[in-house]
Amino acid sequence: MRKRAVARGLLYGAIALVAGAAGVGGTLLQQRLTAPDTTAVDAQAAALAQDLRQDLNAGFHSAGGGTYGGPFTEGTLVAQTEEHGGALLSVRSAGLTHTAEVMLGLVPPGGTTAVDADAYPVRCYRIAFARGSYSVQRTTIACPATRPDGQPGSLAAQLGGLLARQPDTASDHRTISAAGYDHTPKGAAQFLHGKGLVSAEDTVTEVAGHEAGDDTYAVALRVNGVCQYLRMSSEADLVPLWTAPAAEQKTCTARQAVTASALYGTDPAKEG
Repeated sequence: MRKRAVARGLLYGAIALVAGAAGVGGTLLQQRLTAPDTTAVDAQAAALAQDLRQDLNAGFHSAGGGTYGGPFTEGTLVAQTEEHGGALLSVRSAGLTHTAEVMLGLVPPGGTTAVDADAYPVRCYRIAFARGSYSVQRTTIACPATRPDGQPGSLAAQLGGLLARQPDTASDHRTISAAGYDHTPKGAAQFLHGKGLVSAEDTVTEVAGHEAGDDTYAVALRVNGVCQYLRMSSEADLVPLWTAPAAEQKTCTARQAVTASALYGTDPAKEG
């Protein structure tokens, strides 16, 4: 009798284990079937990290002949991130170590316009780098649950809107010199219109600037309501206009523009 009771107990235990395993397996399968496919967005993040490595690679064809060229500013990070369908959330520096947080998936691979926040998987990543391609490290992070300006709504939807409101000519500014334009807020506005970086339909407001070094003037302004930073110089190899990070869209000050226009390191190509 005791042996039969033990056998029944073992049988019931085995059945329970099988049922539990089936339940866990079913849950995992359901999660796999319903979870968004983030493969394409992860590929965008990998490509962004590779572009960054290329621009940080010391050598003759490095930052001066890499993906975007010229000395490396925050504008380089913004240009790279937007090229891969995303926006810069924030960037901070501690000595030679810099950390950028980005949101990707706002524009699908090969796309030209922003998409609805829930129409394509959106993911966030932290990219840390110093000098040299070996220093670039990429990790996945949780996207912020709220907008940094304290307003209600989705941050992904906000950033998608920012990308959609940028001037059509915003990507044509990489090697334009500001020679001949005064280093003043008025001169900055004249530079944007004179070089065709904004059109007559674009609205430029809230211009404030400050000297940022020898022959360099940093400006914070809004184009179509989007905070942009402008680095004016008579040299032709500086990135003079880019979208401010999401964390600075609300404040948009000249002080932030000065910090953003600082070089993250001299151009390795010019160091020989």
